[in-house]
Amino acid sequence: MKTYLLPLVALLFFVNCSNQPAIQTEIAVVGGGASGVTAALQAARMGQQVTIFEPTEWLGGMLTSAGVSAIDGNHNLPSGIWGEFREHLYDHYGGPEAVFTGWVSRTQFEPSFGNEVFQKMVAAEENITVEYGWYIESVDVQNNKVVGATFTDRNGGALSVSADVFIDGTEYGDLLALAGADYSINMETYDETKEEAAPREPLPYVQDLTYVAILEDIGTEGPIIEKPASYDPAEFDCMCKQVCSENIEDLIDCDYMLDYGRLPNDKFMINWPTNGNDFYAEILEQSYDERDSILAYAKEFTKSWIYFMQTEGGYTNLQLAADEFPSEDGYPLIPYIRESRRLVGVDRLFLYDIQDPYAMSERPLYKTGIAVGDYPVDHHRKKNPVPNQFDFPKIPSYNVPYGSLIPQEIDGLIVADKSISVSNLANGTTRLQPVVLQLGQAAGAAAALAVQNRIEPRNVDVRTLQQELLDADMFLMPYMDVQPDHPAFESVQRVGLAGVMRGEGIPYLWANETRIYPDSVVQRENLNEILQRLELPDFNRNELTQQSLLGFLADQSPSFTSVEDIENETWFSANKEAMNFAGDRSEITRIQLAWLIDAIFDPFTADQVQIGFENPMLD
Repeated sequence: MKTYLLPLVALLFFVNCSNQPAIQTEIAVVGGGASGVTAALQAARMGQQVTIFEPTEWLGGMLTSAGVSAIDGNHNLPSGIWGEFREHLYDHYGGPEAVFTGWVSRTQFEPSFGNEVFQKMVAAEENITVEYGWYIESVDVQNNKVVGATFTDRNGGALSVSADVFIDGTEYGDLLALAGADYSINMETYDETKEEAAPREPLPYVQDLTYVAILEDIGTEGPIIEKPASYDPAEFDCMCKQVCSENIEDLIDCDYMLDYGRLPNDKFMINWPTNGNDFYAEILEQSYDERDSILAYAKEFTKSWIYFMQTEGGYTNLQLAADEFPSEDGYPLIPYIRESRRLVGVDRLFLYDIQDPYAMSERPLYKTGIAVGDYPVDHHRKKNPVPNQFDFPKIPSYNVPYGSLIPQEIDGLIVADKSISVSNLANGTTRLQPVVLQLGQAAGAAAALAVQNRIEPRNVDVRTLQQELLDADMFLMPYMDVQPDHPAFESVQRVGLAGVMRGEGIPYLWANETRIYPDSVVQRENLNEILQRLELPDFNRNELTQQSLLGFLADQSPSFTSVEDIENETWFSANKEAMNFAGDRSEITRIQLAWLIDAIFDPFTADQVQIGFENPMLD
């Protein structure tokens, strides 16, 4: 990885009075994982100097260093840098079908290549420096603001850092905890959140983690790995049909199970939940050394899984993939952590916010959305000390509010990755890779705006932030049926964020949807609902056509006096053909309506929303 020497005014590397190296930077990103790398990329592209502090020698976190290289969700929502990353995969492997190798995901890749992509993306930005091998040790908070931090390495070295804004991109929420921000762990009860699916009694367990392994098919018999000391074949009994001591109907075939995480080039991601290599561990509040000790058992458990499949299943053709990871033993650099500390932020996302974002008029969290997701609520709890399986409700696709990234009281800090302010139940969907990539990108944009305007992240103008993200081809409303390459994409997003034109949420298997139905013909009743949200009178013309609607909107517009005024506007003449808008007696479609409303009335800018919504469910 190439490390850039930034201009002295932006990045000072000096020695303080205690001979401890120190760095001064505009934005310090703690953790170069999924969120950290996208935060740095976005902030750097907006002109700010960024330094990433990453414990390992890789970038990408759970997508790469943890080996979870099968993307869960957002296939139809290729938002921002997530879509950019996927295009790099398509280019390398040969298109969408070439990465649709296993049945758990439409996008699967080798972790080593994922790291290579992130490394090249970061190296292309001269405003980014990466410092590898550093672990956050302490945080300097002055007047409730994070102003500095100290890092240590495994050789006893120390590094002091000061920055205008810090971003928590760690796997565990370590920065926010050291900063003194309020956070929660474990599953909240119904009394705490009023989520119907929440337990009535405390359930003090986090989700299971997994120490993934990447195996490769060598095409012939290979050696059996050394038998782990803690090996117990009963742990894996009935993982699949050929290794089951019972006659269980509908148990899946072992070959089919392995195809779950099949990667390109005959490799296999081992991340199997049912009698597989999930592992429970109390790890969040432990020191780095204590975590290493606990994770050694998790790694040994995965080795037991491999030994079981080689001996009981006869899969000696599957061997640990050579040179996939730069670790001494060939296993991932970090475990897959599904649940970290979760911030108690200015806003908090609960399941009922996701199920119906329009239900509470006093709580329109969706208006402050900065990332989207479409995965169902998915928890791994079979290895908990008291295993609990929940009947989670179906959800549509959704967006995440900006207030979920902002601590209630601590300034100078933005929280990303899996540690944002959501309930434990909602974490079951916001923790997935594409969402976390977007959260980092939003955090980076917010940090850049805070630095540019010399304000705290909580005071960043939400609409300005959202426009920066739209300019970066990010979905902020999960309207999957209008993609970024459509000329009215931003218009549809903006009228959605203003609450003027609303989508329909559709729970659907493992890829939930929200549709705005762009090509549907506008009906008078629905038009009047939209006009009421704009505080305009009902449409009163005899016919509802492109011509009559344009005349009506011109009459109501504060900026235009006639249809001719609108038709002379550059935005209209440049796009009317692409929008198939003839201005005649043709029917008007919803996407044409969104385009006109956005340009003529600009409800997005007029609706200046703030973060920090009340929650009547908890009153």
